[in-house]
Amino acid sequence: MEIRPFSIAIPQSDVDDLADRLARTRWPDELPGSGWSRGVPLEFLKELAAYWADGFDWRAAEARLNEFPQFVTEIDGQPIHFLHVRSGNPDALPLLLTHGFPSAFAEFTTLIGHLRQDFHLVVPSLPGFGFSTPVGEAGWAMGRTARAWVELMRRLGYDRYGVHGGDVGAGVSGAVAGLDGEHVAGLHVVTDPFTAANTATFLPGMAERLDPDNPVDQLALERMAQFRQEGGGYLAIQNSRPQTIGYLLNDSPAGQLGWIAEKFEEWTDLPYDRDQLLTIVSLYWFTGSGISAARFLYEQAHSSDWGAPPAVPQAFAVFGADATVRKLLDPPAGTHWTEYERGRHFPAMEAPEVLAADLRGFFSGLK
Repeated sequence: MEIRPFSIAIPQSDVDDLADRLARTRWPDELPGSGWSRGVPLEFLKELAAYWADGFDWRAAEARLNEFPQFVTEIDGQPIHFLHVRSGNPDALPLLLTHGFPSAFAEFTTLIGHLRQDFHLVVPSLPGFGFSTPVGEAGWAMGRTARAWVELMRRLGYDRYGVHGGDVGAGVSGAVAGLDGEHVAGLHVVTDPFTAANTATFLPGMAERLDPDNPVDQLALERMAQFRQEGGGYLAIQNSRPQTIGYLLNDSPAGQLGWIAEKFEEWTDLPYDRDQLLTIVSLYWFTGSGISAARFLYEQAHSSDWGAPPAVPQAFAVFGADATVRKLLDPPAGTHWTEYERGRHFPAMEAPEVLAADLRGFFSGLK
């Protein structure tokens, strides 16, 4: 299949429509003193929306994204968009970076700057996210995506490469390593206490394996219960009714902004670049991919296609680390394990230098 160069060029009419819709937002009221306990606070989102409309420069963000070589191809009937940033070192190891939810390839732009001398970087957009749209049929979950990534790396001529991801990207990367162990040099994933508790909540029998009389196990059980009671609403909606939430995400930029910004506020503990966040939100808005991203989570929730377990060298980089993460994930013997006190769900944006050093440290031992 042909690989074609791609450049982002959002029509000015779409940019003007975004500003018009934001100006006409019908804001809800808010109970006094609610803070973040019931969702995104009204004044927080109004201020962020005002900046998106009048302070954020989409054309400047678009130009920055277009500085990276971008391409599109079709795999298994699905348009796939990706960055392909070649290192100046021809012998550099290719590294496949996969984003998660609610994110986009733009999460990695700063990280790319720290890695591009050491790796040939391939950064695809998940099916249904950003410019990997439209999605014309059911079944695009992590397993099918992993098979598409294996094919993508084959088309690019890479017979040995590393894989990295977080959130959904960690699952896709693990499936790639399981499918293509002959060519995958190593698997590197990032995680945090929230993600570990989220993952463990869906593992059969996990709660029964934890001892409530053990302080670490007790904290892990509390985290899992907190996710079920307070943290998993966004996932429950998208896992069960993606079409319904899609009407909001596709018609209201304020709704799409709140849906994503809430997670960046809740799932980070280090400052992140607000313009980078709005670049990600803009990619969802301009491509209308809020609904297809939601459908990806639905497909995964209804899929049994997780792929084979990886048998390649593995690394976990834990951000905001505590003792519950290792307990919940129970990594196999020999796993390269590093822990960092700060940063959480989006280390490529919160701590890109730290993450880059961790990636270089792990993969340098596998060359």
